[in-house]
Amino acid sequence: MRYVLRRLALYAVAAWASVTLGFVLPRLMPGDPATMLLARLRGKLSPAALTAMRDALGFADGSILRQYVTYWRHLLHGDLGLSVAYFPVPVGEVIGTGLLWTLALAGSALLVSFSLGTLFGALAAWRRGGWLDSVLPPALALLGAVPYFWLAMLALLVFGHVLRWFPLGHAYSLEREPSWSPSFILDVARHAALPALTLVVATLGTWMLGMRNTMVALLDADFIKLAWAKGLPPRQIMLRYAARNALLPNVTGFGMALGFVLSGSLLTEIVFSYPGLGYLLVQAVRNKDYALMQGLFLLITLAVLAANFLVDVTYVWLDPRTRAHA
Repeated sequence: MRYVLRRLALYAVAAWASVTLGFVLPRLMPGDPATMLLARLRGKLSPAALTAMRDALGFADGSILRQYVTYWRHLLHGDLGLSVAYFPVPVGEVIGTGLLWTLALAGSALLVSFSLGTLFGALAAWRRGGWLDSVLPPALALLGAVPYFWLAMLALLVFGHVLRWFPLGHAYSLEREPSWSPSFILDVARHAALPALTLVVATLGTWMLGMRNTMVALLDADFIKLAWAKGLPPRQIMLRYAARNALLPNVTGFGMALGFVLSGSLLTEIVFSYPGLGYLLVQAVRNKDYALMQGLFLLITLAVLAANFLVDVTYVWLDPRTRAHA
């Protein structure tokens, strides 16, 4: 318990530092979002409206300390400001439009890739020299070494344009109205299938090779030999002794990857015109939308910290040595 509380305190400090950094960095840049919005509207905002806009975006006149207090007050009320690129829509609402698409696409692809890669890696290590160990790792390593944007565009060309098995882009057919109907859900799944498949193919080798190499090293450990000497069933030795201990490095990698899911699969969403958070981040950078960039960075940072905290808690459960030193 003390170990978990110490880690929680560490991540709380890291979260405060990231929020503070997100406050400082935009203010080091020349100008502010309100002035940029005024330029876009060709001076159609009155001085009073401009002042109110700067205050709403957290760029009010006054000392940097006053702005920092204002920023925290807005943040604690869930107010991330107004988006310049999508004015006058609030940043939270803009992020919400892309969050569901990113979680559905990148999250499901990560779960499938991690589960299959870990399973294949454990089986390949347990049956060293078999066809799974001889064929699949080098093939997946080769696919993982290919630049992702090239792999995605090739898949889009072959399976989308030539064979016409999958749609060419977007999250759903443009003529459809979003709803929870079975036909719309099926259409969304059909649009997500190809980008999700390319993500799985590109990352599967990483999980498999990591699990395979770690487990091969553990199979010669003394506690595995002791388990064999006790006459334990092979399945129990594989799952409870070898695979469980070999899983720890993959769990760490999964936690990091899970946190970065919210950043969106940037290249995937660009190639397939998928409306997730990665696509929003590109639009925010192009339009110099500081409030939207700040909100996205904050969300990504907190997601990474939360994922790492969950990994620490999982470590306590998986590794008894952690509980002993806690």
